[in-house]
Amino acid sequence: MSVQKRRSWAEPFKIKMVEPLKMTTRKERELALIEAGYNTFLLKSEDVYIDLLTDSGTNAMSENQWAGLMLGDEAYAGSKNYYHLEEAVQKYYGYKYLIPTHQGRGAEHLISKILIKNGDFIPGNMYFTTTRLHQELAGGTFVDVIIDEAHDTTSEHHFKGNIDLQKLEDLIKRVGAEKVSYVSVAATVNMAGGQPISMKNLKQVRELTHRYGIKIIFDMTRAIENSYFIKVREEGYQNGTIAEILLEMCSYTDGATMSAKKDLLVNIGGFLALNDFEIFEEARNLVVVYEGLHTYGGLAGRDMEAMARGLEEAVQFDHIRARIGQVEYVGNKLLDNNIPIVKPIGGHAIFIDAKRFFPHIPQIEFPAQALASEIYLDSGIRTMERGIVSAGRNKDTGDHYYPKLELVRITFPRRVYTQAHCDITVETILEVFDHREKIKGLKMIYEPKYLRFFQARFERL
Repeated sequence: MSVQKRRSWAEPFKIKMVEPLKMTTRKERELALIEAGYNTFLLKSEDVYIDLLTDSGTNAMSENQWAGLMLGDEAYAGSKNYYHLEEAVQKYYGYKYLIPTHQGRGAEHLISKILIKNGDFIPGNMYFTTTRLHQELAGGTFVDVIIDEAHDTTSEHHFKGNIDLQKLEDLIKRVGAEKVSYVSVAATVNMAGGQPISMKNLKQVRELTHRYGIKIIFDMTRAIENSYFIKVREEGYQNGTIAEILLEMCSYTDGATMSAKKDLLVNIGGFLALNDFEIFEEARNLVVVYEGLHTYGGLAGRDMEAMARGLEEAVQFDHIRARIGQVEYVGNKLLDNNIPIVKPIGGHAIFIDAKRFFPHIPQIEFPAQALASEIYLDSGIRTMERGIVSAGRNKDTGDHYYPKLELVRITFPRRVYTQAHCDITVETILEVFDHREKIKGLKMIYEPKYLRFFQARFERL
């Protein structure tokens, strides 16, 4: 009897156009780091070799999307591309009403202003930076109700994005349902390491919120990736299509914010999707104030067309399998070499556990920020911090938040880099790991008021 051999797989696309990459010397990278204040967000793009800072707006669009750009209807009102996008959102996400915004945080801003009253609480499955800030600026307080396993980088729990139902109900009983603006549910929770929520858990959250008359607002930025994990990990969904699973997920929620710069394979764009007409009516009014007319929301018609076409492509199984397969390839290489990363491997990125990578650097000396700097210094690869810097400060006390997770995110843009780039990334991390004991922490020398991780500056200790 012959043994079935494992077959290699390749990306389901071919390269049609290339962008040259700049190679730099270590001395040049040292100077660039100093100029950037050891903050990878402040590096110039031209000084970066492989850019794994984010998957937000850094994707490669398809020939079909590029063709769609040429069909942009740039009318100020009633663009045909708006209606094409509306039709795609209704088909694949199932929401009735659409408000386009320039990107995801535009949608977060609108829903926060509409639903949050001063003194309200917003429970969710781990904070995200911009989401929490909009909630706080509206007078609310975010409360983390994610399961405990999400804070343990070594846990192999398949759905570490799940909400702890007891934590959620305890909060509702403590503050009263009328003080809970909504439950903020994220798919493939970014700050937890790209970890998915299960369909079973989402159903249970829906049942609980129904009993108390509380809405669920879905952060579905990477819900298509979450749908893939449900298909391959959750019993009963193996035969479902990505589109079917996605539609069912959304059916358990009342509305959603969307940064199309991730799942939808575009470089700019987002939207707010809703089922409640009264909330939609208020959002349609407010978007004119902050973004643009309700049929363009700060976007060009061509951008909306690219989003609509990107959604059609994003739900194809071959695409999402290859997208997550690339992340898994790098993650498994790192695990094979005993690099401490968040397990199981997430959807859009590898997350290195900087506390375990640098056990000699205390959290107040920003170990994840230091690690991101060292990775760039070694090879010109740009990654980013997701730890104490990103967590920010308590709005009441002014003290640093000290999250249990101190991570460096190695984020893969969709359809951009090859397996060779992946191998170089692994080699870089192994090189830094080999001399990790010699690396010291950082001191923050400049801190902006909001979202400090974008613009803070550091110097070596």
